[in-house]
Amino acid sequence: MERYSDIQAFNQLFNEYYSRFVRFAVGYVKDKSVAEDFASEAFTSYWENRKDLSPDTNPLAYIMTIIKNKCLNHLQHQQVQQRVASALRDHSEWMLRTKISTLEACDPDFFFSGEIQQIIDSTLNQLPKKTRRIFLMSRVEGLSYNVIAVKMDLSQKSVEYHISKALDLLRDSLKDFM
Repeated sequence: MERYSDIQAFNQLFNEYYSRFVRFAVGYVKDKSVAEDFASEAFTSYWENRKDLSPDTNPLAYIMTIIKNKCLNHLQHQQVQQRVASALRDHSEWMLRTKISTLEACDPDFFFSGEIQQIIDSTLNQLPKKTRRIFLMSRVEGLSYNVIAVKMDLSQKSVEYHISKALDLLRDSLKDFM
């Protein structure tokens, strides 16, 4: 009979407070289905742990604490995602500005001078075979980093590393001309 009264008390608690807890969570996470999941999980956690809790535990405060913590975790996860997205956006903007400024500074006559071409060829020949191939795929064939990564079976970060390595060496070799 005690089990029945436990279930009855739980059902009464659930029916009376579930929608309030959902509204509380929606106020923070702005997604009703996520808020409903949090409230349901909190009630379930309370039910599963009720026998281990101290007799003076306030069930509503216990459930609210779980929901609060779930909302906090959810929002902190969103914050991390936004930081990563912002960093990627900043990097893309930097890459675009760099490409624009490099093209604006580009003097075709300068590139086709014999001495410069010799320095470029010599520098490219000093590169490791894989780095040289990746650089040529990017700069001569005009392939994107993603396409190169797929063709070379590498990550995009590896492609970026190899191109950066080649550019650093070229900059160093051509520093007297720049």
